Amino acid sequence: MPAYSTVVVGTDGSDTSYTAVTRAAAVARAHDAGLVIVSAYHPTEKDTGPADDALKEEAHLVHGWTPAEETLRTARDHAVREIAADRISTSAADGDPVDVLTRAVKENAADLLVVGNRGLGSLVGRLLGSVPGDAARHAGVDVLIVHTT
Repeated sequence: MPAYSTVVVGTDGSDTSYTAVTRAAAVARAHDAGLVIVSAYHPTEKDTGPADDALKEEAHLVHGWTPAEETLRTARDHAVREIAADRISTSAADGDPVDVLTRAVKENAADLLVVGNRGLGSLVGRLLGSVPGDAARHAGVDVLIVHTT
């Protein structure tokens, strides 16, 4: 079986998602692969309202920043500290988590997607779908679902 060349992992900033980041970093390191840490977000009026009010016509200058950027910095630091991972890139994107993850897989020509199992065992997850389950169905690459709880 060929080694993985690029591993994508999703994080939402929760402790359980950092467990998935650790596992993805370990797999990437073992395969000498690149690691792409991804976070999906939906900007809200609470996130952008103060900047819109203060900056008026220049408000577009801060709309590129999101709270997801801090989540990504923390996840990157975690991967470096726990696994001594290198070759790490990060990406924050507005959108549904499954769409953001599958897009990141395609854009980075990844051959492994790593997600946590949160939501798989819940009633809502069984009825409506979950990020790990939906990602596994739509990724088009190997998917590692990490037991995070």
